[in-house]
Amino acid sequence: MIGDFIFDLAMRNIRINFLRSLLAAIGIVIGVIAITAVGIMGANMTLSVTETLSANSDTIKVSPYSGGGGGMMGPPQGGSSSSDDEYITSTQLRTIRQIATPNTVIPVYSESDTIYIGGDEGRASIYGLAKSDISSFLSVTSGVIDLQSTNGALVGATLAERYGLKIGSRIKIGDEDGDSGTKTVKVSGILEERGMTFDINTDNAIIVTDRWFTTVYGGEGEYDEVIIKVKDINDIEALKTAIDDQLNRKDDEVTISDASRMLDSITSSLQTIISMMQGIGAISLLVASVSIFNVMMMSVTERIREIGILRSIGTRRKVVLKMFLYEASIIGVVGAIIGGVMSFILGYIVVLSMVGTTAYFFTIDSLIYVPYGMFIGVIICVISGLYPAWRASTIDPIKALTAE
Repeated sequence: MIGDFIFDLAMRNIRINFLRSLLAAIGIVIGVIAITAVGIMGANMTLSVTETLSANSDTIKVSPYSGGGGGMMGPPQGGSSSSDDEYITSTQLRTIRQIATPNTVIPVYSESDTIYIGGDEGRASIYGLAKSDISSFLSVTSGVIDLQSTNGALVGATLAERYGLKIGSRIKIGDEDGDSGTKTVKVSGILEERGMTFDINTDNAIIVTDRWFTTVYGGEGEYDEVIIKVKDINDIEALKTAIDDQLNRKDDEVTISDASRMLDSITSSLQTIISMMQGIGAISLLVASVSIFNVMMMSVTERIREIGILRSIGTRRKVVLKMFLYEASIIGVVGAIIGGVMSFILGYIVVLSMVGTTAYFFTIDSLIYVPYGMFIGVIICVISGLYPAWRASTIDPIKALTAE
């Protein structure tokens, strides 16, 4: 009965000072949204990257060693070599094939070059692969995967969309002002979108035959990387060790990596970034806590005579303490509920725009941030109201009654 009476008094005071209480609750709403929406976005980004790279869990990549660790400890390498002597030699490729048998071994040439499509100019990655290797891990949405003609090419989904490429479109590759001029390829197929991948990033790339590549860029037998598609993923570590023991026996010649290392690195980086963003969002909760503290202190000051009356009729200190904690809790709960609902809505919009898919939105790892943010919002309110509530409960009733 006393509890209901005290709760009613707390609600009455919130209604009387509605605008002030509302502003304090809005601070909690903003803080909850900041923490929750960022957490949801981070969870969705992590889940998306994890699933994408897990699809490449059967892949080992061998790249030329370029310093900074070496062996299986070095970072994954990709793209063009940084100097002319950084490549996988034909001899090293033969060794890799011998060790990796019966798994699929795919040597890759790569370069970045200027492209001309109609009147547009841009840049794209150029990958050279053997005809027999192209269909090992690539597929097309239109056209054919098998490059019959020497100047046939496959183009990535992003590149095709950007320049409106279709089957039969022609692309000039090279520097028009350079000594060697440009070479023309004809689009034979549009590749499926692959997103972030561990082997080669084809979405903004052009795939040509190894013969075309070495004719234009030279360097026959000098590969930029070698991809190994492992039939049994349980053999990955043993295979990496065998290649490392053989090729890096005397000096570090190659870097050997698989998707797990890249996944750990990206996940760790994402978690660090998300934690920093949540830390920034927590500042708004800190501001909200100051606002609530101020609201509660003002409430204590304005109601000092009321407190004196309650204490003079025998109301215990614990009851007065509860009354003010009720006010802080009500503001916190209201702010947390509104913040939770808005976080759900805004989080969905943010994930759709930033991640590009909401496939992971309705998962426990994602939605757990909603009650997490709400809980923090309520706790912040209660903590902010502790001192004002304690102060109200310790006011001398005689002094309170004589206060102006």
